[in-house]
Amino acid sequence: MTHPGTTGLTPDSLAQGSTTVLDDDRHVDPDLARLARRAAADGAVLLRNGGALPLAPDARVAVFGRVQIDYFTVGYGSGGDVNAPYSWNLLDGLRDAGVAVDEELAAVYTDWSAAHRPDPGEWGTWPRSFDEMPLDAALVSDAAGRTDLAVVVIGRAAGESRDNTLEQGSFLLTDDERVMLEQVTAAFDRVVLVLDIGSTMDLSWLEEDFGHRIDAVLLAWQGGMESGRAVADVLTGAVSPSGRLTDSVALSYPDYPTAGNFGHPDVNVYAEDVYVGYRFFQTFAPERVQFPFGFGLGYTTFELADAGSTVDGDRATVRVRVTNTGQRSGRQTVQVYAAKPQGALGQPVLALAAFGKTAELAPGESATVRLAVDLTELASYDDSGATGHRHSWVLEAGDYHLHVGADVRDAGHQVPTVTFAVPETRLVRRLTQAVAPDPAHPFVRMRPVPDGQGGFRVDREEVPTSTVDRRVRILADLPEALLAGRSGITLPDVAAGRATLAELVADLSPEELEGLTRGDYVMDSPLGAPGNAGVLGGTVEALRARGISPVTTTDGPSGIRLSAYASLLPCGTALAATWDPELVESLATAHGAEMVAKGSDILLSPGMNIHRDPLCGRNFEYLSEDPLVTGRIAAAVVRGIQSNGVAACPKHFAANNQEENRNRNDSRVSERAMREIYLRGFQLCVAEGRPQTIMTSYNKINGVWAHYHHDLVTTILREEWGYTGLVMTDWWMQPATDPDFPALTNDAYRVRAQVDVLMPGGRDFGTDHGDGSLLAALDREDGLTLGEVQRTAANVLRFVLGSRPFRDGLR
Repeated sequence: MTHPGTTGLTPDSLAQGSTTVLDDDRHVDPDLARLARRAAADGAVLLRNGGALPLAPDARVAVFGRVQIDYFTVGYGSGGDVNAPYSWNLLDGLRDAGVAVDEELAAVYTDWSAAHRPDPGEWGTWPRSFDEMPLDAALVSDAAGRTDLAVVVIGRAAGESRDNTLEQGSFLLTDDERVMLEQVTAAFDRVVLVLDIGSTMDLSWLEEDFGHRIDAVLLAWQGGMESGRAVADVLTGAVSPSGRLTDSVALSYPDYPTAGNFGHPDVNVYAEDVYVGYRFFQTFAPERVQFPFGFGLGYTTFELADAGSTVDGDRATVRVRVTNTGQRSGRQTVQVYAAKPQGALGQPVLALAAFGKTAELAPGESATVRLAVDLTELASYDDSGATGHRHSWVLEAGDYHLHVGADVRDAGHQVPTVTFAVPETRLVRRLTQAVAPDPAHPFVRMRPVPDGQGGFRVDREEVPTSTVDRRVRILADLPEALLAGRSGITLPDVAAGRATLAELVADLSPEELEGLTRGDYVMDSPLGAPGNAGVLGGTVEALRARGISPVTTTDGPSGIRLSAYASLLPCGTALAATWDPELVESLATAHGAEMVAKGSDILLSPGMNIHRDPLCGRNFEYLSEDPLVTGRIAAAVVRGIQSNGVAACPKHFAANNQEENRNRNDSRVSERAMREIYLRGFQLCVAEGRPQTIMTSYNKINGVWAHYHHDLVTTILREEWGYTGLVMTDWWMQPATDPDFPALTNDAYRVRAQVDVLMPGGRDFGTDHGDGSLLAALDREDGLTLGEVQRTAANVLRFVLGSRPFRDGLR
């Protein structure tokens, strides 16, 4: 596998830097490339600017750091291993933008990089950073004499099976990087730092060691194939930076509330509960934040003013007048944060309730951003009964304030607060207990108590554990078996109205039913496009004889992972940092069209697990520490992809927040935190995006692997949220026996939970092809019922009926 700095095609192979490649196999739709470039630019976050940016049109620039050439365009693993047709690094991106790069220095870096290619590593051992080129003092001083300013590039990557670590070259700066910064800042009056990273890293050294010696800092993220040109667009001012952080950047790693409960190979206790990211910092330690959630600078300034916000019953309409008060055009993001009464449950001081982004505003131009907030969306989940409504969404009595600002720290400082009054505690929705912790493994969680000085300190309380009789719950809701009538029914018969789906399912043999509950056993299935992740649906000849088409799945969030060339998109964090669902949906729409052209039917995307801890290796694939941003951006991805008649598959459902020993790690988390933080984004995505498929995660949740979790998939996803689509496993699963139904193992255990399809098939990482557990369970006392297998078959066939391969086959 090539490392991220190696590309399938260099910019020199392009026609005058065009996004259309001369080789037809590497052709990229110009609109898709344009949108990818714009999204990468709009997601870049300007953290500091003392005036060095944007670059002057005639600026002479010295570029330092080997990542200018060996650029990290994406992270590692299935979320990044895309056969990209080309990739722009920063050095070539600046040249393409007409920037006067110091070519003498660039030649030194180019030669050194060619002679010191890094070891690309193998799966899970990829380099998190590259060794830096030692700098001769004369080289730096000579470059300073020839140029006006320096741009320094530092890069990091992590990924699937590859968490970040508290080591130099990962979360921390290396000694060589520090020396490079010391030398450059000593020789240059103006220094711009570009951070080519997929998730946040330690930035304490910006203040502690370099102060204002670094004039400007651009957090560029990993921008995919158009990375270098997108960053050049921002540096030159062709695009005014408008990205905003979707994570809090703390002053040091120990400041994060998860620091003591991340990285254990077997168990991670979510003791911080709902106090994730800014919810923790704003409540307990605002002074420990270096860059707050929602923060980002631009090349202009904005004024926010109330434009007639109103409250009508349970609905507030927040209207904010945004005026560009600076000298350059730009865009502004308006963020609305809710402050809830502390009540019996305890609450974060602020929680994001709505957001919106303006179009490009010229100097002096104004626009009104209108944001709706439903009071019921501010409800909290009572898993303890403290409010008198256990296992329910409730609004505790008191005033609910809506604060408007440009970031979480700014909220409430410019625009008058909007207030809901709730005179007495109100039940919003009563549910049943689900996914609660195992009584065998109790733990305590954070809650706020007043500190006597107007703030809060951390207190602890016992987490409520499960009281559910799972066996009783499952037996009370088993489906009836469908009885066969006429035979020989095909899926085209169902499509034409000559038979019902139920009649087809009833006609299927046990072997045909089993074939629908798994993939075609292997990745790169011969039934799909070369290089596919796996195929489901018509996995056996008997099913294909009934007109049931094979359906091709492909990774992933940053591009279509096939043998063919496919576009490499900005990483998930970059997309979310745009705070622009409309732009993201447009990009996803173009990406869905590429799926059709390349033969992908299901894209295993978006990745949408919460950024619980900055060391999680797959944070680059995911979106935010906040569930509202996560859900809204993910829904935009789903809508865009599915507008082409193909399917999106949000993942990993749920609480997949660590890569270390991910297949066996147990996420121990309260029911409240699951529902308010780790499931909330998925819930929004299901409601607003209507994904046709969903993928479960590898990890355990309170002792039960997600691919066996009846509470997660049946009780919450299907019954509470009304989801009727297809649920698949992540690739392969762990062998296990149902603790309440010992006759059920592996596939039978999974089907009982309504996890429809084992992908790509087989058992326990593909060591066996079909262990027979599903068919054997049909013959056992207290085993799997025929009705359950038929229910799963119906879920799969309903999906295939609407799939592109089946529709094309009818034409």
